[in-house]
Amino acid sequence: MPSNRLGPQSEAYLDWLRVEKGRSVRTISSYRQDLRGFEEYLHNRHLAVGDVGSDHIDEYLARLRLTSHAASSIARSRSCLRGLFKFLVDEGERTDDPTSATATIRIPSRLPKALSEEGVGTLLDGVNGDDPLSLRDRAILELLYGTGARVSEIVTLDLSDMAYDDGLIRLLGKGDKERIVPLGRAAQEALGRWVGPEGRDVILERSRLRDDRQALFLNQRGQRLSRQGAHLMVQQRARRAGITTPVSPHVLRHSCATHMLAHGADVRVVQELLGHASVATTQIYTKVSDDHLVAAYHSAHPRAQ
Repeated sequence: MPSNRLGPQSEAYLDWLRVEKGRSVRTISSYRQDLRGFEEYLHNRHLAVGDVGSDHIDEYLARLRLTSHAASSIARSRSCLRGLFKFLVDEGERTDDPTSATATIRIPSRLPKALSEEGVGTLLDGVNGDDPLSLRDRAILELLYGTGARVSEIVTLDLSDMAYDDGLIRLLGKGDKERIVPLGRAAQEALGRWVGPEGRDVILERSRLRDDRQALFLNQRGQRLSRQGAHLMVQQRARRAGITTPVSPHVLRHSCATHMLAHGADVRVVQELLGHASVATTQIYTKVSDDHLVAAYHSAHPRAQ
């Protein structure tokens, strides 16, 4: 099996997703991984894509379960294969869709593990240095919590995406969908210090690289900060602040949504802020807020116990 390219049908499907459907680079990469696993299965069974029946689809998904793949990964693989065979039927390469009878993969509902408001304050207050990296890290943390943005949306920001005068920032989310979100005062101040002469400019002066000069957030070498770099930074800052529970950029996104809902924000507003395609995705955070409501009731009401 070639390690770089897939079979012609799979490559044609990915090209169609990229060109006709406008799927993001990350989605294409994930689907390529799923299709590579499926093609390896077919290769081991001496099968061509045209030979695949519903029993083969069921067997492949069962193998994923047996190899301890997460339910979400199996569901994505099923979705990928359904898209592939629907594409082949539409293109006239098959007359039937072997995935039509496959069972839906149930993904367990997991409540987000948000930090408390005090925990977020401890994390942010722990980044109080005046060196360029401290200014950068404080700005990133304020943005992650203040806007609920995904880490991938933060690290792809350019200087041109900010509108300080209007207190807004432009984010590019899943499926390359653009949204404009407001910046709170704390995030604006932190960003202002980072892009000032004591922050980002210092790193640029030390660097001889020029390819990423428009990137908002840079690493120590003057290159655009990666998702992995931002993720590692959040973990390190949390440890230094003495926070013992796991903290990641996604935890700060959860925390933003949970705290806004707890303070009375409309779920539709939070949906727009986070860039969720469906309000059902946002509503999971209301369960977390309900937990806080119950806890507060039992601790405060004289007749609760």
